[in-house]
Amino acid sequence: MKFSTLLFFLTLTYSFSYGQSGLKGTVHDEQGHTLEGVSIQLANSTKGTVTNANGLFKLTLAPDTYIIELRHVGYNPVFDTIKVRSNQFLERAYHLKEKAAVLHEISVEDYRTNDEEVSVTHIKPISAESLVTPFGDFNKILTTLPGVVSNNELSSAYSVRGGNFDENLVYVNEIPIYRPFLVSNGQQEGLSFVNTDMVENVSFSAGGWQPKYGDKLSSVLNVNYKKTNSFGASASLHLLGGSAHIEGTNNDERLSYVAGVRHKSAQYLLNTLETEGEYLPRFTDMQAFVNYKLNKSTEIGVLAAYARNRYLTEPESRETDFGTFNQSFRLFVGFDGQEILQYDTYQGGIKLTKHINDRWTSKLIVSGVYGLEREYTDVEGAYRLCDVDRNLGSNSFNECVYIRGIGSNYDYGRNTLEANIINAEDRNVYQIDDKNTLEFGLGYSYQNIEDQLNEYSFRDSSDYVIDIESLEAENKLESNRYTGYVQHTHYFNAEFSATYGVRVNYWDVNEQFLVSPRAQISYSPKWERDITFNAAVGVYQQQPFYRELRNYQGELNEDLKAQRSMHIIGGMNYSFKWWDRDFKFISELYYKRIRNAIAYDIDNVKVRYFANNDTKAYATGLDMRLSGEFIPGTESWFSLGILNTREDVAGDSKSYIRRPTDQRVNMAVFFQDHLPSNPTVRVSLNLLFGTGLPFGPPQDLERRNIFNGGSYRRLDVGFSKIIFIQEEKYKKERQLIISAEILNLLGTSNPISYTWVSDVSNNRFAVPNTLSARFLNVKFAVKI
Repeated sequence: MKFSTLLFFLTLTYSFSYGQSGLKGTVHDEQGHTLEGVSIQLANSTKGTVTNANGLFKLTLAPDTYIIELRHVGYNPVFDTIKVRSNQFLERAYHLKEKAAVLHEISVEDYRTNDEEVSVTHIKPISAESLVTPFGDFNKILTTLPGVVSNNELSSAYSVRGGNFDENLVYVNEIPIYRPFLVSNGQQEGLSFVNTDMVENVSFSAGGWQPKYGDKLSSVLNVNYKKTNSFGASASLHLLGGSAHIEGTNNDERLSYVAGVRHKSAQYLLNTLETEGEYLPRFTDMQAFVNYKLNKSTEIGVLAAYARNRYLTEPESRETDFGTFNQSFRLFVGFDGQEILQYDTYQGGIKLTKHINDRWTSKLIVSGVYGLEREYTDVEGAYRLCDVDRNLGSNSFNECVYIRGIGSNYDYGRNTLEANIINAEDRNVYQIDDKNTLEFGLGYSYQNIEDQLNEYSFRDSSDYVIDIESLEAENKLESNRYTGYVQHTHYFNAEFSATYGVRVNYWDVNEQFLVSPRAQISYSPKWERDITFNAAVGVYQQQPFYRELRNYQGELNEDLKAQRSMHIIGGMNYSFKWWDRDFKFISELYYKRIRNAIAYDIDNVKVRYFANNDTKAYATGLDMRLSGEFIPGTESWFSLGILNTREDVAGDSKSYIRRPTDQRVNMAVFFQDHLPSNPTVRVSLNLLFGTGLPFGPPQDLERRNIFNGGSYRRLDVGFSKIIFIQEEKYKKERQLIISAEILNLLGTSNPISYTWVSDVSNNRFAVPNTLSARFLNVKFAVKI
């Protein structure tokens, strides 16, 4: 025993005395700051280490010649050839150079400074691979922000602070963007307009925005496409579609271009829905943005886009279990017929920017939209509603034991819509001096919409036809809108700034002239902590668009007035260091008072308006968000929104009921991680939770929104491996990205709407329509 112990200590001593050789040192960035989590690895080997919180590392090696590889998320890799001698530790000091697009991650930064607009979130999307979504829609980035809600992974629509899908402004290079008019279900939607591969920067406001932005009630999304000075391209392919893009410039860099094509095929995902059948969805989107510098003071940008959406389904059957364990029901429906939907949208614009002098910049923007939409529906369904035996000891467990109702339903539709919209606007920025900026502009919009509706449906219960709904209308709306704004920004000092102004609007249909004053302030006290306080108050008035004018009977109410909302917002932005890394916490408390509101119901993603101004409403809540590098080199964030929105509809005996978008609690988590020794192997997690939305029987004003729907819970997880490929021609790295994503990991059955059926006693039952189930998606992407 003593001999064995002595031999052990002699061996250990010999190993330490002979084996103390290798490499040690520090790793810094270009500014001299130490870097934690840098991977130091032997080339063509699994042996390696990572730097500690002080940027130090130590790697024990046998005497030999090695190639050392240093990698870190966000920096160019470094390669070094070293020769290790016996009983010697080489000392090295490495400096990594930051790279803008190393992992093509999403980087979302929230900041408020005196040089920026109050209550605006600036999003810098490098790419959207890290955010796990079925189709890579850009709008899904927004749903991770506080106050933004989308309870449908099949849809790109979103609501903001209690507003509906039609209350959001979207601009691309200051050109207004429109979404299809007739879409009623998320699975019928194509891709969102914004192509992530083409985006340079984004700003988003959930309320209280400045007068220079338009006349809607809920939010503004302002996207700028790239003006690149180098060549780049990408391509991706996955089970639900694919995309490709190219960007570049000419020799003198006066002309820059970026173009992309996307294809979405949701067939495999739709096959996880409760309704079985043949799904043939095909959505294709092509876009291009070209910018040309005519001279030093003038440039012109051209945006062109075409979206082709085709949706064909032949439903066969559906089986849904609902209710409670003590009282469980089952609905079985057999279908016959088909649904054919076609949406074609052409959008484009020209933007001429002229720097008149060092202080004055003027922009002339002319854009247009042409949309042609057709919906052909001819579907019949025979249903059976029964009680299900949930007694575990019964011989008939999980079987129908009592038939409550047998009947059929029939839906027929032949709807077409053609829309022509032309916009022209002149926008000006005049820098009076270092502390004063004046902005002003005038705009005009011509709209011509022709709509033909021919649809009906009925329910047949035991040869007795009930719930007949018929709609036949032919509408044409031709109108002109005139807008204008002026605003002044004054910087009192380095700590305090204010922006105030007014926006005007006139529509020749209802002949209503609107004046909307707005003001913002920002204050950054000279405290030891980096805190900025901001506040905004203003009037936001949304003139009716075509959808708001059309009531349940298909008739247009051309006397409808604009909805008017007052925003009152107060917020704080706190930047701080945690674990020697940057973090940001933002919070905003808001109140929106809405008058002349137009009541509406939401069925899936279709908004159906009452087409009158007999409603008053309010929305109040708190939004909070914490973001930063919880894992070194990766950006993650946590968002929480608390909302209460109610409305008082004239003719309803109840006062201030819940609005259709009243989701009391909404939480979003996006978290990224990677292997400490190999940051090219990554995992990302996207978690969404929202409490239930209200609902009620259709066209029943007294019982409208009296029930609370099920909560929305969704967890998506993605794993990816990035392979770097050197390319000398373009003097940059090519990347091959291989990803596997598990969508709806927990397999949650999230309800999106409810189908109402009746039994033989004319009792009505709300049957939930659920979204997609668990799905495995595999992606391949190449970037240069």
